[in-house]
Parts: sequence; C-alpha cells; structure tokens
Amino acid sequence: MGDLDGRIAMVTGASRGLGAATARALAAAGAKVAVTDLSAPEDLAAEIGGIARAQDVTSESDWAATMDWIKAELGGLDVLVNNAGLWLFKPILETTLDDWRRLHAVNVEGVFLGTRAAIPLLAERAHLWRGGTAIVNLSSVAGIEGAAGGTCYNSTKGAVRLFTKGCARELAAARVRVNSVHPGVIDTDMGRKLIDDFAGAQGVGNNESLAAVSALHPLGHLGEPQNVADAVVFLASDRAAFTTGSELIVDGGMTS
Repeated sequence: MGDLDGRIAMVTGASRGLGAATARALAAAGAKVAVTDLSAPEDLAAEIGGIARAQDVTSESDWAATMDWIKAELGGLDVLVNNAGLWLFKPILETTLDDWRRLHAVNVEGVFLGTRAAIPLLAERAHLWRGGTAIVNLSSVAGIEGAAGGTCYNSTKGAVRLFTKGCARELAAARVRVNSVHPGVIDTDMGRKLIDDFAGAQGVGNNESLAAVSALHPLGHLGEPQNVADAVVFLASDRAAFTTGSELIVDGGMTS
C-alpha cells in the first residue's frame, strides 16, 4: 500500500528537474499523476502511467481547460503541486521591468491561477481522505532569506510563501491543506544554472563555484531532486493530515 493510493495528482513544470522527480515520487506512492509543461511531458507520463498536457501556467483560460481535462480523464483532483518556475540572477540595477513581470507571471501568478482553478475539484474530493486534499507550492530558501543578485527571485518566492499561508487559513474549512516546500540548491538544471551564474558574478571557475555553493549547506553538498520529491509526497499524504500553512525546508541546513 502506498501513501497516496487512490489519489489523483497534478504537477506543473514536470518536464525535468524537481517537477519530473516529484511526478515519479507521487506515482511511486500510488497516485495517478497528470503532468504538464509548455510542451506536454509525454515520455514522463508514459513512464509513470499518467497523462500529459501542454500548459502555460500564466494563462487563466489554459488553467480552466486543464481542470476540465483532469476531470474528464481522471475524475477529479486530490493533490496539486505548483512547481513551474523560472530562475533569474541579476543585480537590481540590471533587472528590467520585463524581467520582473515575466518572473512574477510564472512564479507567482501561475501559483495563484493554479490554486484558484483547482479549489473546486479539490474541495469536491476532500471528504474522501482523512487529511483532506492538498496543494503543495514550490517556494525556495530564497523565499525566506535574501540574496544579492536574487532580488527579483526573492520577491517571487517570498510571495509564494505568504500566499500559501493565507490560502491555508482560507481553505481549511473546505479541508484543503496548503503548504510550501523551500529547497536549498538542488542538483538540477536550475541549480547548475545558479552555480554558473555565481561563477560569473564571482569571477571563479565552475568547480570553485560548485564548492562554494555546496559549502553554503552545512551538510556540505547540493540536495538531490528526490529529497524535495519526498517532502512533497509527505505533505500530499495523510501523514501530514494536521499540517497546513507550513513551510517545509529542505536545504541541508542552509537557513539554520
């Protein structure tokens, strides 16, 4: 028996990295999983026995269509993982208004639109599970502490953190739990881009940058995608039945 047997889950930004790892973990825990990205992650869906769809998380109409698709294909929704996101490393004086708007459109508005669109389906099935249904929003340690060169990204992930807490209070009566996960630097394409950006900003080689970024975590190394995926599975399951409005930090001690 898996922790998510009988659940229906959806993961945005699932083509690679944390999204793909999370989709695999949800499926391994027993959930039927729908995966979306700008290009439909068909290969991943086939691998995990799920379904895939192309989706732009910044489009209100696309979210409505995606909810209709999940209802028609799988019968409803029990777990929404708002994972889709962009990274930006720029000093504030070099950050354009277009940069700011694009990052907030994906990282913040995408989470808002997804949460709002999913609430009716989640509330409809909340009575089926001891812990109700669940939304898990991917934030970051950047939503907890600031970083030079990361002001725009900080803003988006801080917004996700507090949006999550407000939603948790508002949706508690409907038995929809809402929590956020805050990874440190994880060994994904986005994590490697951060290391590249850090190397450029510091004028050092990539090996030196990797060592410096790894040392930011007291455990001494980057996180693995599975570390974050396991946290999402926990929050989606009845093991977290009394957990809502929380921030689960998966950062190797980075914010300690």
